[in-house]
Amino acid sequence: MDIILSNISDEPIYQQIISQIKSEIMSGALAAGDALPSMRALAQQLRISVITTKRAYEELERDGFIENYAGKGCFVKRQNTDFLREETVRQTEALLSKACEKAKLCGLSLEEMKEILELVYGGE
Repeated sequence: MDIILSNISDEPIYQQIISQIKSEIMSGALAAGDALPSMRALAQQLRISVITTKRAYEELERDGFIENYAGKGCFVKRQNTDFLREETVRQTEALLSKACEKAKLCGLSLEEMKEILELVYGGE
């Protein structure tokens, strides 16, 4: 598992970790039952505080992406396909929302945005 952190990003480090692990789970790169590095090992690898990795893992567990077993570590949780789809839809909505904000700033109409979306999506 390769996590790349950006010091110039507005996104907090723990959130960058969460996003990248969620992405690997949703893409299938991390499968159900796969072990994650220990909080200490990940903190050492990324050269960050253990508190930061702990927060990331706690949020991933709360969101249903991983399970923590005392004394054994953290593992990727078996995912409900509806849950994964909902998470992907949520992320897509967030990205489209940002795209719409930019489109409005430069004066693109809804019709122009629909045309762009059709081109990008691969529509006719």
